[in-house]
Amino acid sequence: MKLLLDAVYLLAGIAVSPVVLYRMIRHGRYRRGWGQRFGRVDRKDPDKKCIWVHAVSMGEVNAAQSLVAEIEKQLGDCEIVISTTTDTGFARAEKLFGSRWSVFYFPFDLSWIVRRAFDRLQPSLCLLMELEVWPNFVFMAHERSIPVLVLNGRISDRSFSRYRRIKSVTRTFFGKLDRVLAQTEEYAERFRALGCPAERVIVTSSLKYDTAQVADRVEGADVLAEQLHLAGEELWVAGGTGDDEEKLILDVYRSLTQDQRFAGLRLAVVPRKPERFNEVAELIERMGFPLVRYSQLKNAPRGEGGTPSPQKAVILGDTMGDLRKFYSLATVIFVGRTLVPMGGSDMMEAAALGKCTLFGPHTFNFRQTVEVLLQGQGALQVADSDELRRTMEKCLSDPAWAERIAASGQAVIRRNQGATARTMAILRQVLDAVK
Repeated sequence: MKLLLDAVYLLAGIAVSPVVLYRMIRHGRYRRGWGQRFGRVDRKDPDKKCIWVHAVSMGEVNAAQSLVAEIEKQLGDCEIVISTTTDTGFARAEKLFGSRWSVFYFPFDLSWIVRRAFDRLQPSLCLLMELEVWPNFVFMAHERSIPVLVLNGRISDRSFSRYRRIKSVTRTFFGKLDRVLAQTEEYAERFRALGCPAERVIVTSSLKYDTAQVADRVEGADVLAEQLHLAGEELWVAGGTGDDEEKLILDVYRSLTQDQRFAGLRLAVVPRKPERFNEVAELIERMGFPLVRYSQLKNAPRGEGGTPSPQKAVILGDTMGDLRKFYSLATVIFVGRTLVPMGGSDMMEAAALGKCTLFGPHTFNFRQTVEVLLQGQGALQVADSDELRRTMEKCLSDPAWAERIAASGQAVIRRNQGATARTMAILRQVLDAVK
């Protein structure tokens, strides 16, 4: 099986190498961590038990925050190492954990690379966030009697459909997982259907509810408001947006501001991927809007934020790690990658801040979260850009109604917290059994 997997991986690597090379040159991606991707990973304290946490991208890294904090608190005799796959995930992990723990890019799943990584790290426990299950990784851990747990487990509709086509293959490595801690019973059933032993699959809810910080204000938001010259104006934030979506949002914004009631409305667009910042900036200007790039203001001394933003200027959030600050200043939030079929971005953070939260119909990556928020009347779903415009008009013209939606969303987040404690209880049981 390992030889077959290695052969498949190598062929796939050859096939995608032109795309990787193009993105390296054109967008500056994949330029870091190649030694780590080939298994050259290190620890800071080899004398301690090692817990390896893998979170593929920024969303999974964020979801791991509360869990890592509890591991530090309850298992102080253990060292934590954190791996991630994407550049944005690595940057976020470095910011959150890099001062205390080793952060590195996840090694390629070729058997000899995985072996090298395990030899260097000697983990006692491996924790995979959501659905980052790699066959050779699981096989290697199983051979060495190292427990592998999937935390915050979920399988989207699309992933489940793909996995079912190769069910006979998935059983060989899903069956070797020691525990799967799933977000919902539906996700738990999907893991069981793909080969996880039923008694090892447990529903614990989503860690993201615990990570979503319920608050009314965010540190640094006042400085952001000053830099952007927001003097009591209503702000619409479109966060985590994707390809072809920004144009739809800008069209809605133009229509709204042509109505005298909403003439003072400001718009901030924060694209999901940093390599699209320049592309979105060009789009904003091409559509005739004045543009304010936050990257040009962020590091200016306080009180020297530049020329006051012209009326109707669109703010481009072209920095990393500031989305939550933008959200905290918003009157209404639209969660992106949902007007286009991209599966959505995380809407928990917006709801936790007590903001009226909107999103489009394409939310298959966050279907469970959407269902919970909608059932609790804590968010609003729109079918298309026309309904988005009408809903925005309602939110802006009836602030009491929008505030009720926002308060309900925050209450939903509070009611669903507690997954971290349930997860930690199981981790302690598993770790105590490790020799």
